[in-house]
Amino acid sequence: MPRPDPDRGAVTIAAAAGAAVLLLLVLILAAAGSSLLGSSPASACQLQPAPSTAADTGIPAGYLAGYIKAGRAYGIPWTLLAGIGEVESDHGRSDLPGVHSGTNGYGAAGPMQFGTGGVIGDTWGGAPVHPASQHTGGYGTDGDGNGIVDVYDPGDAIPSAAAFLVAHGAPGNIPAALTAWDHLPGYLTQVMRWAGTYASTGAAALAAAAAPACQQLNAAPLPAGTAGKILGYAEQQLGKPYLWGATGPDAFDCSGLAMMAYRAAGITIPRTSQAQWAYGKQIPASQARPGDLVFFAGSDGTMTAPGHVGIVLTPGTMIDAPYTGQVVREEPISDTAGLVGYTQPPA
Repeated sequence: MPRPDPDRGAVTIAAAAGAAVLLLLVLILAAAGSSLLGSSPASACQLQPAPSTAADTGIPAGYLAGYIKAGRAYGIPWTLLAGIGEVESDHGRSDLPGVHSGTNGYGAAGPMQFGTGGVIGDTWGGAPVHPASQHTGGYGTDGDGNGIVDVYDPGDAIPSAAAFLVAHGAPGNIPAALTAWDHLPGYLTQVMRWAGTYASTGAAALAAAAAPACQQLNAAPLPAGTAGKILGYAEQQLGKPYLWGATGPDAFDCSGLAMMAYRAAGITIPRTSQAQWAYGKQIPASQARPGDLVFFAGSDGTMTAPGHVGIVLTPGTMIDAPYTGQVVREEPISDTAGLVGYTQPPA
């Protein structure tokens, strides 16, 4: 999300320092699965560094509580959200355009600077302030349950940012999630720098949350039976890279992931998305259940021969291997254009 002043609310970070932060993150994430988890993965995965008071961090108490609550709810370190809040608006204390009303020159609004139109598009989903019942796509969430989706309200903006990050790779691929949030040079290093300073265990929390074992422990309970086996396999692949033609165990393409997940449940389906669409029992969206397949035209397919497939996780989300440069991830179904339809496993 382009911003007119990417350095507001934070010190300017030199290129060398930024490179060091990125290198440190890569090394920590690479070691997370073994050295941090050790013999007690559950305790490591629950690591959410929490200062005793707001004075420990300089973050306003309401914002600090919001970051911690959203971090726990979405399974990502609260320090990551706090880093974004610092860089974007100094935790709501900035008087720059768009923080408390209107938008900045790029269409960003609120303390987390969500896109509400303009050149950065509408990642919020509708007007900056609208009834929750009128929400139309995007990541805006009625986090405080008052019936209003308000981009200027941290009670809505913070959990909405958490939802966006999870949909774009966090906690398994935090750099990818932050780059999706704002691709300006230096943004990733700024946020990571602040995330690591808010608590002495901040870097460890980021690493632990990204470990595959943590993603499994933090996942919602699986449904019983066939669907549970399909989703259980798919969730074990989260964070693995996309590779065209791959069917595991170290990388997958979209239809390879679907085929192997179904195989784990004892179901044999064709190899390609086009053949999978023709093979399954096609159903309306209203009948889609966890473990079903959802198809899209994709970059190399059509509405009658879809080129992309995902595995339905909830009524609005899926697990898929998106495309080269990305990893197996959970994301909103509405984020992918060219929806073709759904199929259920053969009886």
